[in-house]
Amino acid sequence: MIAVAILLPWLALFIRGRIGQGILCLLLQITVIGWLPAAIWAVVVVNNDNQERRHREMLEAVREGRP
Repeated sequence: MIAVAILLPWLALFIRGRIGQGILCLLLQITVIGWLPAAIWAVVVVNNDNQERRHREMLEAVREGRP
């Protein structure tokens, strides 16, 4: 997913369900100068979503009482 976030940042945001951010990212990516900030933004979003998912899974495991 990181490769998608770097090559096609808007697509990575669309896949994560962030349509508004994806459209804004696409507009930013259209300019050559804006590609780098768009890619960085998408990588940060993907990493945060992954981290949030792991956190939810850990909380669920703790609530169930398993190690």
